[in-house]
Amino acid sequence: MKFGILGATQALGADGAEVALGGPRRRALLALLLLDAGRPVSGERLVDGLYGEDPPAGVGNAVQSQVSRLRQVLPVPIEGLPAGYRLAVDPDQVDAHRFQRLGAQGREALAGGEPALAARLLREALALWRGPALADVGDAPFAAAQVVRLEELRTGAVEDRIEADLALGQHRSLVAELGELVAAHPLRERLRGQLMRALYDSGRQSEALAAYEDARRELADSLGADPGPELAAVHLAVLRGEPTAAPPDVSRETGRGGDVPRETSSDARPAPDARLDPPAGAAVRHELPAQLTSFVGRSDELALIADRLARQRLVTLIGPGGAGKTRLAVEAAGRHPQDASFVELAGVTEGAEIPQAVLGALGLRDGGLLPAVGHGSAAPTAAPDPVARIAAALADRPLLLVLDNCEHLVADAALLAERLLTACPRLRILATSREALGITGETLCPVATLGLPQPGTDREQVLDSPAVRLFTDRAAAVSPGFDPAADPATADAVLRLCSALDGLPLAIELAAARLRSLSVTDIAARLGALPDHDAPYSLGVRPDALFRLLSRGSRTAQPRQRTLRGVVDWSWDLLPDDERAVLRRAAVFAGGWTQTAAEAVCADGDTIEPDDVLDLMAALVEKSLVVAQHHQGTGPVRYRMLESIRAYGAERLAEAGETARVHRAHAAYFLDVALAADPHLRSAEQLEWLRLLSEERDNLQAALHRSLDADDIHGAMRLIAALSSYWLLRGVRYEGVGPARQVLAALGPAAPEGLEEEYALCVLAVVSALSDPDDFTAHVAAATEIVEGMDRIARRFPVLTLLWAPFAGVPNGDIGTLEGIETLLAQRGDPWYDALVHLGYGFQAWMVHGQAEVAQRECERSLAGFRRQGDRWGLITCLNVLADIADYRGDFRQALDFIGQALVLAEELDSVLDVAELLTNRAAYSLRAGDLDAATVSCERAVTLSRRAGAPETLAMAHRCLADAARLRGDLAAARALAEQALAECPTGWFSSNSTKTIVLTSLGLVAVAEGDAENARDCLRSAVTFDSDVMHLSMNAAHTAVSVAALALLDGDPRQAAGLLGAAEALRGSRPVGPDADATVAAVRAALGDAECDAALAATAALDRPAALGILTTYVTGS
Repeated sequence: MKFGILGATQALGADGAEVALGGPRRRALLALLLLDAGRPVSGERLVDGLYGEDPPAGVGNAVQSQVSRLRQVLPVPIEGLPAGYRLAVDPDQVDAHRFQRLGAQGREALAGGEPALAARLLREALALWRGPALADVGDAPFAAAQVVRLEELRTGAVEDRIEADLALGQHRSLVAELGELVAAHPLRERLRGQLMRALYDSGRQSEALAAYEDARRELADSLGADPGPELAAVHLAVLRGEPTAAPPDVSRETGRGGDVPRETSSDARPAPDARLDPPAGAAVRHELPAQLTSFVGRSDELALIADRLARQRLVTLIGPGGAGKTRLAVEAAGRHPQDASFVELAGVTEGAEIPQAVLGALGLRDGGLLPAVGHGSAAPTAAPDPVARIAAALADRPLLLVLDNCEHLVADAALLAERLLTACPRLRILATSREALGITGETLCPVATLGLPQPGTDREQVLDSPAVRLFTDRAAAVSPGFDPAADPATADAVLRLCSALDGLPLAIELAAARLRSLSVTDIAARLGALPDHDAPYSLGVRPDALFRLLSRGSRTAQPRQRTLRGVVDWSWDLLPDDERAVLRRAAVFAGGWTQTAAEAVCADGDTIEPDDVLDLMAALVEKSLVVAQHHQGTGPVRYRMLESIRAYGAERLAEAGETARVHRAHAAYFLDVALAADPHLRSAEQLEWLRLLSEERDNLQAALHRSLDADDIHGAMRLIAALSSYWLLRGVRYEGVGPARQVLAALGPAAPEGLEEEYALCVLAVVSALSDPDDFTAHVAAATEIVEGMDRIARRFPVLTLLWAPFAGVPNGDIGTLEGIETLLAQRGDPWYDALVHLGYGFQAWMVHGQAEVAQRECERSLAGFRRQGDRWGLITCLNVLADIADYRGDFRQALDFIGQALVLAEELDSVLDVAELLTNRAAYSLRAGDLDAATVSCERAVTLSRRAGAPETLAMAHRCLADAARLRGDLAAARALAEQALAECPTGWFSSNSTKTIVLTSLGLVAVAEGDAENARDCLRSAVTFDSDVMHLSMNAAHTAVSVAALALLDGDPRQAAGLLGAAEALRGSRPVGPDADATVAAVRAALGDAECDAALAATAALDRPAALGILTTYVTGS
């Protein structure tokens, strides 16, 4: 015979004829036996599976009757066993088991590199499905969980079959099917990745990237999560233009969007089914405290609690004080389909009083409610055990008992729960506690703070986030008409306030109560939740303001719930001294910490040794005072505190007189971290160490500013130097400006002995943000003497060499003048520095001398060196120069390809500034290639990223490109506005920023030419030529300006002079200028002069040397 449950329940005889099985209860019995085909199924399992939690009287006879009737129609035996029944068939006779076997074989073939075999096996498995699993027994209590499991297996098999088909090259034929599957299963990342791969390998790269953006948006909206590493790997492969392959195999039993539940062993009794409905007509009593305010959010938590209560008998809501555990428990109990009673334990001070509190909540008073012990009329000699009384009352009663606030009596609450659950089989307990009860069978439901929107979320979603909704609801109660939707500034203040309070419900409600006398902006400002651009850094809310402001709760609340301080006091008072010490010392961390950091900072070598910290930190996690965050993969666990706990701990640290010592320990530890990371940032381990420093970014900033606050100027200098490579690679170079300014103000224009490189890096950090570094002349002179004295080759912090070049400029001499530096580096034996020197050679050959062949050779040599070292920043810089050279040759496709490679590397580094700069360059190449739309798209994104990075120079270049695009489209009003905006954004003083200003002035001159305003055009181009003579030594800049001046000569009515200027541009750059502006100017000159005269004029000046060519350019715009 053959049996089927992958569709309607089915039994087929040897001749293929279907056996008539009878009604739904009998089909459900057969299906339940088939799920464990060939294995015994206990009587309890059959009762639970067929009748749920409320079986009828005589249920055993009912099961026997159903088995007897089923035996009459089945030609295979149903064996009766002492503990249950067994359907004596081979599992392979059942379609579900056969499906699982074939699916497993298919996966094995796929993993073994046999996609054709895998595809055949998986298609055979999937062909067994005739419709939804268990289609005709869906109301049976056992069915829901099994349907979910089987459907998950089915979807997983479809994914495996598609994987096999992709391996067989069937990309095009899979696109439509995958589109439908993604629509049906939008959160399954494996399907999303397969769709991207199918699209990409079908030649549809842009659609593959769009599919990733759809996935990212859906995951963020639905789960508040980013794509997982496998999907991100597919995205990176598509970005790089690499052949796509299946991401590394992950366990099919874990992972977002692709879970396949393990099959429950038939030998283990499964959890009770989710159907808990009482018998028809039964009244459900919820003896729960009535609530006076609305319940906001928590829909996911309520669903999770309902599911856990359906399957488990002890569920504990665990979380920090003020997180809303009590309210959530009341709401969950109110939705529970059984009677529910609520026991408030906050006012109970002794463990022995807990049973009495339960008796009171159940309405069981002393005397007469329970029968006397023993036989006859003799009264018992002692009062009955209160726990025994509770157990007797609940022995056969289905009840959900809520035990609220167990943390201060956790051991006694655990003992009571265990005794009652053992004695009362139909009892369920929902407990709330800051610490788990810690008994067998307990299921934890962590209660986090309310959800907050991700950065960049639109205003409508911000207002709909749970934390903001709670504040708005409670604020409207005390300030009628309060509506953050009516005013963006108010909405922003509410969001910042809720974020500063970590979304903690109690804190939000206490803050909202302050609206009786303060505006939301006032509250946020007092707490330090609003951005303060004058403050050097922020370590969160101000403790004094936090606890003073959030101190007016409900008069009828428990004393510990009336104020935020009372909530934290309650937890603090329950801690032993050593846990208190670790908690207050951990308050110095900003943005989380690792166990290693905790051991370095929280141990004191006296009462607490480093080895003690592990168990003490674990205890604080168990008590919900510290949150442990587990990395995906092999990264270390990180810990963090809610802001209210951190602020409280900081107060206690000050009271203990430990603040200065612990701050020093914190700063010393993170200086060591930064110094250890620096050399790895120039190696193949670059990304790993960047991730580590990014995780510790808040701690590093805190260590830096605390060092300054403590007048540890030398320590601050060392940390600024150690972080300079990180800031460069992450594109956040301006982070060190404020601290470096403080250091230099304290030192004066002289480097402390032994800290010369640190001093020079501080100077560079400050002048990078100055509009006029002349105000810093003494420091610049001191730093210049230091760097030039070491031949620009830093010994301890190589990033100094990198950063000095854009400040000081490119040497004007011959390339041979750098041979001495190369000799010095050869003696040093540093391959990274060797690659850097060749990059410098290439840059000088290109920018100063216009020697494309030499520059390309040197940059390619540098590229190979940086690739061997694994330094992505070096690779980006080389690719950028190579793209410029390709652009110079008019090979725009090659230029865009080089920039595309560099963008992938910059995205890997997560360097916002580098990505913005590369996008601006890509826009410039697209403009010269005539693709105005592509240029505009790149520029608009570059503008956004430049603003985020706080990089005015890059922002100016992006706006300059947008101005050029607008001018070439003929929108001169927009072009002028954008070019003037770019000019206003230009910093000056650095060599590179002066170059930017020259380019912007040239673009502004071209706008004036297009407007027909010769006088304005001449002013702009004169400023461009004369602004910085060093910039005009750069061949490409000078050539670009010469083409623009030629356009001015045409406007002046002098085509012969225009031809001479075009020839000068050719002399400066070494080849004919390319791009829309050059093409249009040349065409106009030819039209005016004719080909012969035009060519003669071009040739005459194209043969000039560089100084003479520059002289023609300067003479025309200055008149001298």
